[in-house]
Amino acid sequence: MTKPYHFDVLIIGSGTAGLTLALQLADTANIAVLSKDRLEEGASLYAQGGISVVLDEADSLQSHIDDTITSGAGLCDEDVVKFTVKQARKSIEWLIDQGVSFTKDGVTSETYHLTQEGGHSHRRIIHASDATGREVETTLLAKAKAHSNIHLFPYHVGIDLITSSKQLGQSDNQCLGCYALDIKTDTPQTFIAPITVMATGGAGKVYLYTSNPDVSTGDGIAMGWRAGCRVANMEFIQFHPTCLYHPKAKSFLISEALRGEGAKLRLADGDEFMADFHPQAELAPRDIVARAIDHEMKRLGDDCVYLDISHQSKEFIEEHFPTIHQRCLSFGIDMTQEPIPVVPAAHYTCGGLMTDLHGRTDIAGLYAIGETAHTGFHGANRMASNSLLECLVFAHSAAEDIKQQLPFSNDIPVIQTWDASRVKPAKEAISISHNWDELRRFMWDYVGIVRSNERLYKAKQRLTLLQQEIDDYYSQHQISSDLLELRNLADIAELIINSALQRKESRGLHYTLDYPDIDTKLAAKNTIISGKS
Repeated sequence: MTKPYHFDVLIIGSGTAGLTLALQLADTANIAVLSKDRLEEGASLYAQGGISVVLDEADSLQSHIDDTITSGAGLCDEDVVKFTVKQARKSIEWLIDQGVSFTKDGVTSETYHLTQEGGHSHRRIIHASDATGREVETTLLAKAKAHSNIHLFPYHVGIDLITSSKQLGQSDNQCLGCYALDIKTDTPQTFIAPITVMATGGAGKVYLYTSNPDVSTGDGIAMGWRAGCRVANMEFIQFHPTCLYHPKAKSFLISEALRGEGAKLRLADGDEFMADFHPQAELAPRDIVARAIDHEMKRLGDDCVYLDISHQSKEFIEEHFPTIHQRCLSFGIDMTQEPIPVVPAAHYTCGGLMTDLHGRTDIAGLYAIGETAHTGFHGANRMASNSLLECLVFAHSAAEDIKQQLPFSNDIPVIQTWDASRVKPAKEAISISHNWDELRRFMWDYVGIVRSNERLYKAKQRLTLLQQEIDDYYSQHQISSDLLELRNLADIAELIINSALQRKESRGLHYTLDYPDIDTKLAAKNTIISGKS
């Protein structure tokens, strides 16, 4: 067994939230950043639309606040929304200082081009063409690689958090670090730190169809819950209305910015339909657009609908959406001449580990930022392009809180390293792949865009049997990244199903046939599930 690593701050996740925090702390602390894949791989890399920020003189902070609260369907924490929106410009200026190059209005212009997306009443999405996430992620990663105090560990997936209650039998639970699997060598490693930060992103891979990359398996939420953290609002899974529908187009998102520039949703016969569902039509909040598409597909028995921006000039499309244009062309679709076939897919996890304004969870020494966290910012439905904003603002806020605790004590408890003496190598992996497929399929069929008690109880029954198999396998065999992800996804599925069963109304992203209306008595009431530990 290798010797434990010791750092001041351990950050699990190398997306926008994790790297922003690392860079904020790098001059004052010794930091480890773990990534389960390539350092740049994660949802941040694939974010297309942009970041919400008030820059236009015709816009206002209050308008951004109001739009966010409206989209959140009565569950946003107003104080958190105000805090986040007011910090937005400062966060964007910090990104620009780091070298992030946002799209401007013209070659000689000094003003940034802003787009408008669903739920927004103004143009307030600053972006880098249609690949904002890639620009932000690669810029921050280059900065992190160049800093001597930031130590990067690619291909390391978290196993479980190390806590004082489990390790030392203490009643006051404190996070002391985590166990992680070095995927390249199949070796469990021990990382010890007085501060651990979950920045692992969301859990879209719990569903059969998702816009998320393969790494989005809810690891941070599951690990935090198992360690004792409360989890909130996991029933609110956002399904992005428009993912490319093509057998070879795995997880490719068609940005909402197309609709912001006038793209229309059409049926196979060319008819528009969104005006029948909402006065904002294509610019309605995502939950409404996704349900409308789902409704029309089921009504007609169609496999997809179509997104049409061909009324715009070829030059406009190539300038504003070069990545999407080229990707569509690779599948034989010319979006300058014809509509794009699209379907909804699981996109964003609005719930997560409960935190305060500084990213602190229920466990001392453990923080959560980004999609892993539930801050109260998104409520029952995240407004477009508010996700990267939350990553930035709460990474900055967590950094300020962590800095107040420096210097850290050198009194480090003795931590047991990972014990694999009582498990054996697995002879075959077929049970893992089979269970993985079964889990994602019944979550899609029973716990998707439209739910019912009958569907939820069917999912719960299937999950109980599946978890027994996973627990038995986990206790008997050596761990692998696939097994760890399956275990985490099963925990995520349990949280989503139980949260959905508790909410006996339809609100935001949670729509159930048994309770199709909003229950006004439940306004501002979060669904909270206590920690598993």
